[in-house]
Amino acid sequence: MARANVTRYLALGAAGALVLGLAACSGGGGGGGVDADGNATVVWSTWGTADELTRYQEFNKDFMERHPDITVKLQPVASYGDYHSKLLAQLTSNTAPDVFYVGDDMIGQFVDSNRLMPLDDLMESKDSKTKKDDFFPGLFGAAEHDGEVYAAPNDSNPDVFWYDKQALAAAGITEDPATLAENGEWTTDKFLEMNAQLHDAGLAGTMYWNYWATHWSWLSSQGLDAPYDDSGTFVANDDPATVAAMQQFGELFQDGTFVVADTLPDGAGADSMFVTHKAGFFVQGRYTIGTVNATGEQDSYDIVPWPTPDGVAAPTGVATSFLAINGKTKVKDAAFTFWTEFLSAEGQTFRLEGGGNAVPSIKGADDVVLEGDYPAHAQTFLDMRDIGFEDYPAEARVPGLPVAIAEEFQKLYEGKTDAQATLDTIADVIKERSEK
Repeated sequence: MARANVTRYLALGAAGALVLGLAACSGGGGGGGVDADGNATVVWSTWGTADELTRYQEFNKDFMERHPDITVKLQPVASYGDYHSKLLAQLTSNTAPDVFYVGDDMIGQFVDSNRLMPLDDLMESKDSKTKKDDFFPGLFGAAEHDGEVYAAPNDSNPDVFWYDKQALAAAGITEDPATLAENGEWTTDKFLEMNAQLHDAGLAGTMYWNYWATHWSWLSSQGLDAPYDDSGTFVANDDPATVAAMQQFGELFQDGTFVVADTLPDGAGADSMFVTHKAGFFVQGRYTIGTVNATGEQDSYDIVPWPTPDGVAAPTGVATSFLAINGKTKVKDAAFTFWTEFLSAEGQTFRLEGGGNAVPSIKGADDVVLEGDYPAHAQTFLDMRDIGFEDYPAEARVPGLPVAIAEEFQKLYEGKTDAQATLDTIADVIKERSEK
């Protein structure tokens, strides 16, 4: 797993942070069941950090108080890199949890495994608190296949442009990006002009993580077609405008105006650069609130969408993770009750309020993003989520493909190849891996 993706998925909290228990790590695990009194036990799992476990345990406690006939047990796996291989093995051996998180770079593989419970009928049932239409449609990605939903997004994180007003001022920039965006003047030309000024001042212009939402958002924000056609065929290498846009993008990394956050050394990483006012822009999700809060200089930071040629906001990448139900669970009704309440507007509000680390994936919970009025343009998170997109299913369904594509883009960013060769190689990688 590339560092960018590990960092992102561990940070997504909301897009999914937790742990698949010590039992799973030692080869144990397994779902729940029903006791002699008819009480059900639901076992669920995820990955992540210890700090985030507290909120989920609080949710479990609240859920069990409302459902005294259902016991909920959380099993954590500390490493995202180990999580999915263990879970696939558990599904194969029929020892998997009843409900579990799946990363957006892995969801397609889990759908194709035929081990996940189809959810459309359950979502439309009288007991559901999560109708399909309640979710923002661009967030399902590869979790939806042939018209059936097999998992739903836990919450989301649009990749916004965080910016540091102090760094901009140090580069002689007097215009405010968010104000420009409000006036329809946040254009690609204006953005690149600011980045050039930052670079000339000895500062990093913009820091990006090298993963799907970076390269594909650049294309979408610049008004270019998706890299995959309606049949799922990769076509970006055959479009001269796309090749030119990626060449421009790559050259900005090569001359140091843009920075690949993954490549920064430990102890002097992207977070450190941003909070010490050494970079103008940092492309991340809502979880960055925790980083800037720690500085005590919150007013120095705000957010703005991806710039576009005409200043009109365009669809860009939204990272998520998903919650699925084991197709062979022995406690289907109880598992669905937990699943639907965890993902409901009330459940997402419970999990996200006061945390500042994600954006709801369902209608009715947006107040958690606007609480505290921070950042000043927090509405931008919601606006970007509303029109944003998850990774393309044609890519997310192929094992290892998103990371393999990012590795090819890294060569472009380092100047080892040009955009045409990069996109041609990606086309070959996609063909080879898809055939496997």
